[in-house]
Amino acid sequence: MSDPDARASVDVAAPAARVYELVSDLAGMARLAQEYSGGRWLGGATGPEVGARFRGTNRRGARLWTTVATVTDARPDRFAFVVRSLGMPVSRWQYDIEPVDGGCRVTESTWDLRPAWFVPLTALATGVRDRGTQNQANIEATLARLKQAAERSADRA
Repeated sequence: MSDPDARASVDVAAPAARVYELVSDLAGMARLAQEYSGGRWLGGATGPEVGARFRGTNRRGARLWTTVATVTDARPDRFAFVVRSLGMPVSRWQYDIEPVDGGCRVTESTWDLRPAWFVPLTALATGVRDRGTQNQANIEATLARLKQAAERSADRA
């Protein structure tokens, strides 16, 4: 796969399993992510497994849009999904989790899969002209919140 359009990593003083639980939890990520504001599993799926689909709701200011995502990886070291809009792939999101001394490192990456003709339409719908720059900022903010949430729950354990 090509290099991602946006990527960042953070070291988390919490078990990798806890971080995986957070990044693969639709409701939990709605509290942590910058634009993603919630979702629900589709077609009888009840959780993260390869092939499971979910409808995600995203919000940026007054703009609101939904997409459908399909889980492509659901294992302890990676959670990933491909997002579709109007039936076409528009992005891939991936969380890689690796052990480090004192916890784990989580890397969030995204790839822009939109065809060129679709970019102006999504810019109009989301209010974002430079998706790569915006996703970089979103990832950094999301990872900071993820770190806080994981470490807070690890402290309680």
